[in-house]
Amino acid sequence: MSPIQSGIELIIIMSTKILTAAVVGLDCQLVEVEAAISAQQPAFIIVGLGDAAVQEARERVRLAIKSSQLIFPRPKLTVNLAPADLKKTGPSFDLAMAVAVLSTNRQLKASNLAKQSLFIGELALTGELRPINGVLAVAMFARKNNFKNIFLPQDNAQEASLIPGLKIFPIATLKQLIKHLNQREIVKEFKGLAINKEVTLESRFDLAMVRGQEQAKRALEIAAAGGHNLLMSGPPGSGKTLLARSLPTILPDLNLDEALEVTKIYSIAGLLKKEQPLIWQRPFRSPHHSASLPSLVGGGSLPKPGEITLAHRGVLFLDEFPEFPRLLLDALRQPLEDRIITIARIQSCLMFPANFILVAAMNPCPCGYFNNAEKACSCTPRQIYNYQRKISGPLLDRIDLYLEVPPVKYEKLTNFDLGESSATVRKRIEQARLIQLERYKKDCQPANLTLVNAEMSLAEIRKYCFLNQESKKLLEAAMINLKLSARAYHRLLKMARTIADLEGAFDIQTKHLAEALQYRAKNE
Repeated sequence: MSPIQSGIELIIIMSTKILTAAVVGLDCQLVEVEAAISAQQPAFIIVGLGDAAVQEARERVRLAIKSSQLIFPRPKLTVNLAPADLKKTGPSFDLAMAVAVLSTNRQLKASNLAKQSLFIGELALTGELRPINGVLAVAMFARKNNFKNIFLPQDNAQEASLIPGLKIFPIATLKQLIKHLNQREIVKEFKGLAINKEVTLESRFDLAMVRGQEQAKRALEIAAAGGHNLLMSGPPGSGKTLLARSLPTILPDLNLDEALEVTKIYSIAGLLKKEQPLIWQRPFRSPHHSASLPSLVGGGSLPKPGEITLAHRGVLFLDEFPEFPRLLLDALRQPLEDRIITIARIQSCLMFPANFILVAAMNPCPCGYFNNAEKACSCTPRQIYNYQRKISGPLLDRIDLYLEVPPVKYEKLTNFDLGESSATVRKRIEQARLIQLERYKKDCQPANLTLVNAEMSLAEIRKYCFLNQESKKLLEAAMINLKLSARAYHRLLKMARTIADLEGAFDIQTKHLAEALQYRAKNE
């Protein structure tokens, strides 16, 4: 009597688990892929809380196996993705599921290699492997958890090779992988290519091309040196956007740790260019004022990084600042203070980094010519009041430098003598940032290292922002006359510290504090 006739179900469970990883936020979690066959009517079932892309893998895996001249099991086949309470999304589990399926009918020999390996990749119906997003995060996870090998699509090999200590095996087809695991045709380990650190900046955004606006250029230099937030106000055509787009050209290049951090974010977001596996240039993000709240701060049913995370270690430029919905602008208050954004959902709570320089630009009124000596404003007082109050006080309190950008005179526009280039200014900023880095290395662990003055804690402010008696009197008068908040007080000290660093001064002098105060007085 057969097992089916006797009412006993025959089940054969594979003895080897195939391991892969799921990207959760900006991190990864281990996923075990198990496969079992039973003597029932032919069926292919995927369990383990997979989304539509995971469920559709049934047809991709089935046809990829058949296209590779391999045998797809005919009995009932069940694939389990564990842990079962973790939501699985995307096609990156295809390769691990195919390997698990082929292990159930002994087309793949059990090997210790599989126990030390991660399998990731999307399968085409022909058995070819397509590249996926988030490979750098998976490679970091693999090194942290002592995995030795990663099998992945060949187009993702260069990205994964950025993490040392791993054996990267670039796979073109499923058939090639099975031959390798069965030791019939060994795939060569990918050693990686030389990383090009050249940063190409468009010359039209060089600071030398900006006519006039010397005070604005000085404010950009301070903001870049200390990581301070900046708000520019001025009539249309005064050069606010050009100044903002010139800021990345004077920022120092990312160091290796920062570059890996930024590259991981862009890899998970699917924005990493194939020809640029490692991002060295600081990001510059400029979302339109019609952007939604999740697109700016991140979110969704499965939270993804938003613009403030894509601007991490770089610049977030918000043009036409008052045109953004107030709810959206106020959502920036917490990230500007904490330099992270927390996305809370019922089943999870994820934190994304958001350490960026905010550069905002606005007109003084709807028509743009309020207080303009050369052109009359056509707005009513009520319109001007409503326009300016779109930006809340708590948000303005988190901005360090306020800058009036006047119209450019004809003489300046027609003067073809170039000013200081971005390269010249960047050298001063690099020197100031080096001073800051050496200062804070003494007090911070590498994981919590303060990199620029804008990131100083209260304890560091007390230690490194000492004022003489003359400076204290000046600051006291400013606090009373300008009615500054405690937050503004500390931001003034940070900015004065940056100005002193640009000059190479050990102590904050009265002139440094006075210059910092002039960027607050106009708009407080």
